Parts: sequence; C-alpha cells; structure tokens
Amino acid sequence: MKSKKWEFLGSQGQFKLEQPEKSSFLYFPLVNEAGMMSAITPNLHGEMTSGHNSFLMEPVSVLDLHNSKASRNFWVYLEGSGAWSVSGNSAKQNAALFSGSEEKSELEGGFLWHKVTREHAAAGLRAETVNFVPVTDDKIELMKVKLTNTGTSPLRLTPTAAIPIYGRSADDLRDHRHVTSLLHRTFTSQHGVEVQPALSFDERGHRVNKMTYGVFGAGASGEVPVGFFPETEGFTGEGGALDWPEAVVANLEPAVKAGAELEGFEATGALRFEEVTLAPGQAVSYVIAMIIADDRIDQERIAADYLSEARFDELLGQNEAYWQAKLDTVTFHTGDKEQDMWMKWVTLQPILRRLYGNSFLPYHDYGRGGRGWRDLWQDCLALMVMEPAEVRNLLLNNYAGVRMDGSNATIIGSKPGEFVADRNNIPRVWMDHGAWPLLTTLLYIHQSGDLELLLQPQTYFRDVFVKRCKERDLTWTPEQGNKLLTGDGKVYEGTILEHILLQNVTPFFHVGEHGNILLEGADWNDGLDLAPNRGESVAFTAFYASNLLELSELLLEMNEKTGQDSVEIAEEMAVLFDTLCNPVAYDSIADKRALLQRYYDSIVPSVSGAKVKLDIRQVAEDLKRKGEWAMEHLRRNEWIKNKEGHEWFNGYYNDHAERVEGDQPGGVRMTLTGQVFTIMGGVATEEQIGKISSAVNRYLKDDKIGYRLNSRFGGIQQDLGRAFGFAFGHKENGAMFSHMTVMYANALYKRGFVKEGFDVLDSIYKLSADFEQSRMYPGIPEYINEKGRGMYTYLTGSASWLLLTQLTEVFGVKGYYGDLQLEPKLMKPQFDVDGKASVETLFAGRMLRLVYCNPQGADYGAYRIQSVTLNGESLPFVVSGEGCLIQRSAIEKLSEDGLHELEIVLGQ
Repeated sequence: MKSKKWEFLGSQGQFKLEQPEKSSFLYFPLVNEAGMMSAITPNLHGEMTSGHNSFLMEPVSVLDLHNSKASRNFWVYLEGSGAWSVSGNSAKQNAALFSGSEEKSELEGGFLWHKVTREHAAAGLRAETVNFVPVTDDKIELMKVKLTNTGTSPLRLTPTAAIPIYGRSADDLRDHRHVTSLLHRTFTSQHGVEVQPALSFDERGHRVNKMTYGVFGAGASGEVPVGFFPETEGFTGEGGALDWPEAVVANLEPAVKAGAELEGFEATGALRFEEVTLAPGQAVSYVIAMIIADDRIDQERIAADYLSEARFDELLGQNEAYWQAKLDTVTFHTGDKEQDMWMKWVTLQPILRRLYGNSFLPYHDYGRGGRGWRDLWQDCLALMVMEPAEVRNLLLNNYAGVRMDGSNATIIGSKPGEFVADRNNIPRVWMDHGAWPLLTTLLYIHQSGDLELLLQPQTYFRDVFVKRCKERDLTWTPEQGNKLLTGDGKVYEGTILEHILLQNVTPFFHVGEHGNILLEGADWNDGLDLAPNRGESVAFTAFYASNLLELSELLLEMNEKTGQDSVEIAEEMAVLFDTLCNPVAYDSIADKRALLQRYYDSIVPSVSGAKVKLDIRQVAEDLKRKGEWAMEHLRRNEWIKNKEGHEWFNGYYNDHAERVEGDQPGGVRMTLTGQVFTIMGGVATEEQIGKISSAVNRYLKDDKIGYRLNSRFGGIQQDLGRAFGFAFGHKENGAMFSHMTVMYANALYKRGFVKEGFDVLDSIYKLSADFEQSRMYPGIPEYINEKGRGMYTYLTGSASWLLLTQLTEVFGVKGYYGDLQLEPKLMKPQFDVDGKASVETLFAGRMLRLVYCNPQGADYGAYRIQSVTLNGESLPFVVSGEGCLIQRSAIEKLSEDGLHELEIVLGQ
C-alpha cells in the first residue's frame, strides 16, 4: 500500500496520517517543564526519561523502534479470536505487514498530544489510544485507551496494559544489563507496579538509589486492576516475547495481587483489568500513568490526580491550551495555508530543544543530555521571540562560560549559567564559538533597546586549560572553583562588553599561515575536526570580521545614546587594542601571533584585577580597522575562479595548509559555509553575491535533496575532518544540512537577494513536507539525506534560524535599538487572494498583528510602505532604508492585554 501524506486538520496545526506504521523511523515528542521527556511512535514504541540516568522505558535508537518488541502496549484478549494489541504491536499483527491484509489505522498529532486509532475489523472492535505529558509538576506520561464495539454482536474481552520498566541509567543498557536487574525492588499496589532499584550501579562507587519508576492504571471511573504480572519473564512465559506474551495469549490468571514485593528480575508494568462485555456501540476506557519520581510514589495522590477519564480529559485540555498559548506568540498568515501551519511546528522546535537539549529522542542517541555552547546562543534567537521574559538573564548567565583567553567552557551544566570543568581532560576549542554570542546579544539589544546589559558585571570560567587549550596550568586545582581569580584570590568580574570584546578580538590575532583564523578543533561544522595545527576557517574569519565592524558601530551607538565615553577593561587586555598603543602590522602573521602570546602569558595563572579605561571612540576605530583589514584580506586572497568560469570564496585550509576549494583532480570542491558568512557579513560585494549564487546552483544545488553542504570531495580527508568518512549525501558530508541552508537564505535576504533567498526557503519547506520522500512529521529536520529522508527531527538549531529569518527578513519585523523597524521582503505568491500577508508576534511586551496590504499585487522591489495605521488610527513613521521605523514609545502606550493591529499599506 502506498503511503499517503499527512494532512492538516483545521487551523491549529493538528494533522493526521493514515497507516502511519508503514513509514519507518517516525516518532513524536511528548514533554513538560517538570522534566518528563518522551518519544512515541505509531505503534506506541519509544522511550520515557527524565535524564541520562533515569529511563523508565529502555533507551532506544531509531532502529530499535522497529526491531525491538517493547512498547507501551495494551492488550485485549477477545473471546473467540484471541490476543490483539491496540498498538498493532503483536507478532500476529506484525506478520500481516506487506500482506495486503493490514488493519486500518490512523494517527493524529497535535500540540502536544498523540492519538492512534486502530480497527479490528474481523471482531468489530475499535481502539483509540491518546498519549500526552501533562503540564504539571510530575514527571509523568498519561495514556488513555478507549475500546468501542463497532460490530453487531456483544464482545467479551479481557484488557491488560503492559509497559516494560527498564528503570535505570542508559549506561546499563550494554554494561551490566543483567546485573543491574538484580538491583530491582518491585512493588505492587492497588493501582499498579513500582520499581525502585536498590543501588545506582557505578563501579567507581555504588550509591543508594531513591529514583522510582511506576506504571499505574484504572478504569474510566477509577476501577482498579484485578492483578499484575510484574516480572517480565513471568509475563512473556517460557519461549514467549513482549509481542506475544503467554499471559495474554493464554489469558492466564494474574500471578500477583496488590501488596507484593519482589526482588531482582526485569520488570514490566503489566496490569490486568477485569473481564468486560461490550454491547454493540458500547465503549469502555482505561487510563494508564507512567511515572518517574525521586522516591517512592504516593499512589493515592497519583490515582486522585490522574487516574480517571474525567481527569485525563481535563488535563488534556489544559495541555492543548498551554502549548497553543506558547505557539500563538508567533503566527504567520500567507497565501499558503499549509505552509503557515507547517511553520507552527517549526515554531515549536526551539522550545523542544530547550527542554530536550540534544538528547533523548531516537535519532539523538548520543551525549548525556544538556546542550553545547553554540546551542545556548542560537536557541536564544527564537526564545527572544517566543519566551522573551527570561532572555536577559539567560544571556547574562551564558557569558559566565567565557574564558579569559577568549575560548569558553564546553561542559555545560543543567542550570542556567552552570559551567563545569572538563572532567575528561579533553582539550578542545571550536574556533567559531566566540562569534555567536554577539549576534544573539545584538538581536536582544535591538529588540529591547537595553544597552545597559553591556555594562553588567560577570565572572569568567576557569579550569586547567589555558591559552586556548594549548597548555595546562598545573597550579590550578578543582578546589579553587570554576571562576577566574585575581592574584590575591578574589573572583574577577568584567562587563559583558568586556567579554564580547575578548571573544572577538583575540581570534583576530590567532591566525594561520594564510592570515585566516585557525580552525583549531573545528568550527560550526563539527565534522571538520582533523586540522588542528595548520587548518584555517576562512568562513568564520568572515564572521569575526563582520562582528568587529558590528562592535565598532555598537560602541558609537552607546556613546551617542547613553553618553558613555569610555570602555573599562582588564589592564592585560589593553595590548589587544594595538592601534591605541603599539600598532601591529596586520599582514605580519608572526607579529600577530607574538602579540597574542604576550597577552596569554599575562593572564596565566591569574589576572591582576586592575582595570583601565579606553576612549570609546578610539576603541571603535581600532575595531573598525581590524574588521576592514580582515574583509579586504578575504576579498584579495580567498576569491577563487575555476576552469568552468565560476567564482566563489574558498572556505577552508586543511592541516597541510592547502586550500580546500576549487578545481581538484577528483572534481570541483565547494562548501556552502564559505559562501554564507562572506555574504552575511558583507565581505562579498553585490557583484560577487550574484556569482556565488550561480556557483552554488551549479555545484551544490540538487533537485532531490536541496542545497548540499558541500560538493563531493572524494575519499577520506584525514587532514580536514571526520565528516568525509561519512557517505556522501549524509550528515556533514554533502547532505542538505538545514541549519546552513537556512543561514544561506538569511544571508541572501539580508543583502537584498530576495528571489534567491525565497527559492532557498521554499526548497526547504517542499523537501521537508514531501512525505513520500522525507518520511517525517511536520517540521524541519537537521538534515535531508541522499534519499530525501528527513533526519534527526525536532532537535535542530535550524528551526530557530528559520523562525528568525521568516520574521525578521521575510516579514521584515525587527528591532532597531528598541524601536520597531519594518522592512518587508515578501514575494507576490506570499500574499493571499486579498493581497494580504500578516504575522502575529510580541514586541515591547505587546502582542501585535502586523498586516501587510498589497492592493496592487506588486512583487518585491516594486512596492514601498505608503501608510501605517495602529488599531485603525494613522501612525507617523520615519522612512528607514527600504522600510520604516516606528518609535518604541508608540508601542509601549498600548495596553499589555489583547491583540493590537498594525496595518501597513504597500504601493508603488
């Protein structure tokens, strides 16, 4: 049977998919702020966890979703026809796959709930199973199973819920799997099965465990189970399995009643309910709760709070309202209704990333939870739009991870602003890390006008590594803590501005033999990790160059708006602003390296704590000179032309100091990254952007998978990175890597190449939404592989960038030092039949609906803003470039409640 595409239902992003089990690797996220993180598949497989060391269900990778027999199963023994699984996860039902006699099934997904409907046509039985994680303070997932007799005869059935309880750390999956089951202490109570392992198994030191895992259930009105099968081997029977358990197939009497205590053995939350007879048209429901708790579970409270159909439905309504309210902070309305609803799911993804980090979904089967340094800053891009209240504190806290040498912590704790010394002693620096914080901070400043953030004090991170992890300071001990100290043992603090300057000025001097910034452990592309000595990142040299110019402008703006006339920095840092004291010849690589070494020597093992004040305008001029030199250097030395006549920027040098891109014996080599940041940062001229676009279309654009991250390099590149060990067209080696592709679109929009940017964004949407190829639910994947499949769904920084690009570039809604700037770059097809396109978003604490009216049907480039009205009244504005500027005060006069409408009329 050919799989059908998912279809949206209504206008709130809810979708349905028929026969969902006929597509591999599908899973759906269910999560809450309390820390419950679940993944669920069409056959109710997946996982439930609150962290790396606390999995209720067994940790899974995507292959396990189909090859493992475990799931959130709910069985029905039907008199006359035997065992049947409401999830379709039985040996008998699985054997019917590809036979043409599969059962009819349908999935529905919404914010954030998951429903599967399955028909047992022969018996006349329909099962509807709804799962969600309620927005309460408990780490809990709820499941309701509704069984309806759709036939003409009574049905006599015996229900059994059966959820395997793994109940321990992911580390125990392969290491001592059986031994750790011996730690299990299993208890049965009136409503279910509870497992509390005696110890947390760790050969470095076993600890008494308190964490508890439970599966509890009841009928619609609170009817309790009649018995249990708490040991997996007793439930499956000798020779049986989770997809064909003897306890169900033979309809055995429950082995255990409430009040039992068992030791050892793998556990299953197998709850047997009383036999029931359903008349034609009659239905019966059961509610199952799956819980992770810090200690023994108060089952009476759980039963009262969760285990009834009325309570389930109430909590489900609360859950939908909660998520809808979050997502209503940004809503797009264009001429393509389906794409607008698809964007709703993209809007959800940055929130999911904040809650899951980069782990705990089946494709994200690496790491131990948490996020990386880059994630901290890029996720804030979307949070500024969606959850702005805490962004200032997040930004402030994040800067505590910066080291005094301009690098940063790579081990990030679970709490905001928590950074941990690397216990594994792995010295690694990603050279791009210093570039991202300024971009995010500037967005915040433009949105809020809060220049005062730059003057807030913050500590610096300290561990054993110094001089960008090239050396270890053996005088440092963990007992000294993770904060930089002065010579007299006091914690040193510098302003946020000082942190930003340090991050962007030190790399300027940290160059390779071609004058570009050294690649070190890798840049944004983690796969470029094998050129730590002589490798250079031209791409991110462009980013840093742009940052230096942005910083120069920021300082001048501070001077003008606040009267700030000086910049206070650590006295050791003064040498970095060489044009103010002893100018360095920027063409001299040796001189730049020597200056940086002098600075490094001055801050190890500690700083003096003394500060100096520099004239703010002179510092701005110093930064400008550095930025302009770097840009001219790139234009002069890294613009290449190949034999076919195409031209673009080289992006990298390998560890043999060889230029990576251009004509090679095996073909043309090109990277998208090298083009993105040269365009975005202003290095590329308008003429060059046109040539870059042509070269990208020639060497990187693929109709099947979109814009590739790189062309085929051919063979393993041991002097560049592990990425080239991956098969071409997968992950960092030539896949359509959504993050860089979205940034390419953003760069094109930013520089006024709107048609080209539109084509890039449109390709991402069409590829992602083409279910026949992408096989994914609505949203943007991390990448699209050689077959067109969407990979690593939900947890990707590309969602933040896509949301930001759509809002600030396509719809042109952005801040400018606190004022509202409007500069729409909408193409004609993006307006609806009435010539309108709109977006609802937060600005200055007010919900605004901005409606662009295009009565003449003009395309981008042929219209200008003619008039602006606010809640029906004419609003004065200042012409600014291709758009207009609206004073923040006009927005702040509005009520903080309700939705306010700005109507912007476009005309020629």
